Amino acid sequence: MPAHPSAFDGKAFIRHLTTSPGVYRMFAAHDALLYVGKARNLRKRVGSYFLKPHLEPRIASMVAQIARIEVTLTRTEGEALLLEAQLIKSLKPRYNILLRDDKSYPYIFVSGDPFPRIVFHRGAKREKGRYFGPYPSAHAVRESLALMQKLFKVRQCENSYFRNRSRPCLQYQIGRCTAPCVGLVPDSDYAEDVRHAEMFLEGRSDAVVGELAASMEEASRRQQYERAARLRDQVATLRSLQAHHYVRGASADMDVFACREEAGVACVSVLFFRNGISLGSRDHFPKLAFDAQPDEVLGQFIAQYYLDQPAPAEVVCDREPAAAQALSEMLSTRRDGGVALKWRVRGERARFVELAGRNAEAALLARLSSRQTLHARFEALRGLLQLAQVPARIECFDISHTMGEETVASCVAFGPEGALKSHYRRFNIRGITGGDDYAAMRQALERRFKPVARGESEAPDVLLIDGGKGQVAQALGVLGDLGIDRIEVVGVAKGPSRRAGEETLVLGDSGRQLEPGPDSPALHLIDAVRDEAHRFAITGHRKRREKAREHGVLEDVPGIGAARRSALLKAFGGHAGLVAAGVEELCRVRGINRELAERIHAFLHG
Repeated sequence: MPAHPSAFDGKAFIRHLTTSPGVYRMFAAHDALLYVGKARNLRKRVGSYFLKPHLEPRIASMVAQIARIEVTLTRTEGEALLLEAQLIKSLKPRYNILLRDDKSYPYIFVSGDPFPRIVFHRGAKREKGRYFGPYPSAHAVRESLALMQKLFKVRQCENSYFRNRSRPCLQYQIGRCTAPCVGLVPDSDYAEDVRHAEMFLEGRSDAVVGELAASMEEASRRQQYERAARLRDQVATLRSLQAHHYVRGASADMDVFACREEAGVACVSVLFFRNGISLGSRDHFPKLAFDAQPDEVLGQFIAQYYLDQPAPAEVVCDREPAAAQALSEMLSTRRDGGVALKWRVRGERARFVELAGRNAEAALLARLSSRQTLHARFEALRGLLQLAQVPARIECFDISHTMGEETVASCVAFGPEGALKSHYRRFNIRGITGGDDYAAMRQALERRFKPVARGESEAPDVLLIDGGKGQVAQALGVLGDLGIDRIEVVGVAKGPSRRAGEETLVLGDSGRQLEPGPDSPALHLIDAVRDEAHRFAITGHRKRREKAREHGVLEDVPGIGAARRSALLKAFGGHAGLVAAGVEELCRVRGINRELAERIHAFLHG
C-alpha cells in the first residue's frame, strides 16, 4: 500500500484503511520514524492529515516527509493507547510528546533472607523480598531508611559483609543495628523488628504503636524498666512522625498530576501519596510535539509514565487528560482492583491539585529562567569568539589518569538547551606511554572525529580542549589530517593561580589569546562545560581503576580462573573484604577447597 517516498498518496491510502481502533506509524525516507499515534477510528484519524485544507506548519512539514504508513489493529482504544505509549517510549519518534525523565524510581527493599535487610533499590525487581514505593527521589528513600534504622534497628549491610562478620560493626555501636550477624539479638526479636518495619512501610503505623504500647506495659509489669523505656521512646517517635507526615484527606495510594505549558516548554508535576503519607513531589519536562495542548501532554505523559511502574488506586489530574476513557481503561488493566482516574475533585483533593499546579508553575519558571540564562551565555560566546552564528553544539575533551595509569578521555556535548547527555562519550586510552597527555588527546580526538569525516556523526561548532597551545595543536592536527574544517577550536588554559575566572582562551585558528575575566558570561559557559568534562573523565577513570585493581588481585594465583575470581570478589564484596577473610571463610566459597584457600590467603598476605 505505501507509495514511493517522494509521492506518497495519503488519500489513496485512507480509502483502503479500516475503521477499527489501532496504532499508526508514519515513516520518512530511509525508514526514519516520524510519528506514532493511536485512534479509535483509524480511517478518520489518519485521514485528518490528508483531507484537512489547512494544517499547522509543523504538522504540514511532517506530512510532507511521509514515505509510508504502517498500522497495527487493536481490540479497543485502551489497547491502542498502551501500544502507542510503548512504541513512543522505545522508538522515540521525532514528532511525538516524549517523557524524557526515564530513570526508574527508587524503592525500599526488604529482602527475603533469614535475617532480612532493608535497603535502597532501583532497577529490576529480581531478588526475592518485598518492594515498597515508588518514592519520588533517592533522597526520600534515604531519609526513610535513616528513620527505619533509628526506629527498628534492622540491618542495611550487604549479605557478603553480613556473612563474614566476627564482631559487631559501627552501626551496632551507634545504636542503629542489633547485630544479628554475631547473634547479639534473639531471632524472634529481630523478626519482630522486621515485621514492625514492614507494617510501618505499609502505612499501618497505628497498629505498630498499639503493639509497642502493649509490649511497653507488659515490660513495665514485669519490672523490665530498661526495655519499657526503650519501647516508650519508640512509641513517642512514631507518634511524632505520624503527626508530621500523615496527610488528612489523602487516599491510601494516590498520585496527583498538574501540567503547565509556556513558550514551548511543558512541566508536569506529580505529588505522591502512599498509605496516606505524602512522599513528596517530582517535576518532569516532557519533549513537546507540534503545538501540543496541556490535556494532550497530560494524557501522553501519564500513559508513558505508568508503563514501567504500578499505578496507584487513584490518579487525580488538574484537567481532563486527552483520551481519558482509553487512559482509564489502560491503567485499570495494569492493576488488580482497577484505577480511578479523576479530574473534577473537591475538598482536600482540590487542595492537592492546586499544590501540584503551583509546583509545576514554579518549576517551569525556573526552567525558563535557566534557559534564558543559557541562551544569553551562548550569545556572549558568539560575540567573544566573533562567530557568524550562535553555536548549536559545543564539545569539550578532558584527560584523566593516576600517574599515567588507566587513562580515560571524556567528551561532553552542550547545546543552547543544556547538556546533551546522550552524546557524552568516554574513551579508554591504550597503547601510549603513561602520562603522555598529548598522545592521549590525539587518540581520543581521532576516535571521535573519524565518524564525522565519514559523515556518520554530527560535528560541533565549537571544540573546547582542556589545555593550552600544545593540546590545541593536537586538535588542529587531527582535524587537518581528517579534512575537517569549520570547527572553532579553543584551548582553556588555567591561570597562574588556577582559580576559576582567570583562564586564558587559546584560539586555534589564529593562536590569539583571550582573558575574558571572571565577569564574562561566555567564560561562565566555558567553565561549566569544562568542569562537566572533568567530572565525567574522573568518574570514568575511577571506575576503570577500581575494575583493574579488583580484576588483577588474583591474576597470579595458580588455579584461579575468571569464574573463581568473580565468585570470590562477589562473596566478600571486593578486594578489602577478600583480604580480611580467613582460610575457613575462603573455604565456604563454592569451588574453593582448603588447599586453594590456603594458597589464596598466603598470596594475599605476602
